[in-house]
Amino acid sequence: MNIKWDAAGYTNNFSYVHEYGNDVIGLLSLNLGQSVLDLGCGNGALTKKLIDIGLSAIGLDASEELLEIAKKNYPDIHFMLGDATNFALEKQVDAVFSNAVLHWIDQDKQSDMLRCVHSALKPGGQFVFELGGKGNNDLIHQTLHDEFKHRGYVYKMQYYFPSIGAYSSLLEEHGFSVSYAVLFDRATPLNGKNGLSDYIYMFIKTPFEGMTEKEKADMVQEAVTQLKPNLYKDGIWYSDYVRLRMKAQKI
Repeated sequence: MNIKWDAAGYTNNFSYVHEYGNDVIGLLSLNLGQSVLDLGCGNGALTKKLIDIGLSAIGLDASEELLEIAKKNYPDIHFMLGDATNFALEKQVDAVFSNAVLHWIDQDKQSDMLRCVHSALKPGGQFVFELGGKGNNDLIHQTLHDEFKHRGYVYKMQYYFPSIGAYSSLLEEHGFSVSYAVLFDRATPLNGKNGLSDYIYMFIKTPFEGMTEKEKADMVQEAVTQLKPNLYKDGIWYSDYVRLRMKAQKI
C-alpha cells in the first residue's frame, strides 16, 4: 500500500467504510479479554469498537496521517506504524481482524501479508476480514479504463479483487483452514452531490499520476457523466461494491 491518505477527508466523508466493518466484527468468536490485532486500523474507529465489546485490541497501519487521528481520538489504545506485508508482533494474538484493507495490497504481496498474519496468530487463531471481491466497482473501473484508452493512456488497476476460490486457495497454501466465505453485492451510497467524483479523487489515485490537474478533472467529469445513468438514483450517488467476507483459522 503506497497511497498517501487525505486523513481528515477520509474520516469526515467516508465513515461508511468502518461502519460496515461492524458486521465483520460479528464473525469473531472470542471471549472477553482475548487479544486481537486490527490490521490496517486506519483512524482507529474499529479498534475502539473491538475494545468496546470487551476485547484486548491493538491497531497497526501504514499511514502516519491516519494513525495521527487514531492516536488523537483514542489516546488509551496502542497503535503501531507498520506495513501489513512486513510486520511482527512481540506477542501472538487470538485473532487478526481486517476491514477494507487487503484489496490495497498488490497480488504479488498477498503471500507476504498472509505469512505475517500466520506468524502473529496463536495456534488455532482466527483471521476475520472483508475486502473488495471479484467484480468490485466494475462499472467505475471499466468506465475509467475506457476513458483512459480514449485519451491514449493505460489505466493501471491499483487494487486486487479476488474470487472466493482464489483467496481460499491462497489461505490454504499459507497454513489456514477456511470456515466461512461469502461474495456479495453491496451498492453503497456516497455522501454529497459530488459523491462519485469525491470517491474517485479519494480512492483512485495511482492511475492519474503524472497528469495535470485539469486533465485529471476532465477525465473524472467525463467518467461521472457516463456513470450517472447507472450509479445515480433518487438524488444519491452509489458505488457498485462487491465484497468478499471470510473467516479462517491458523492450522
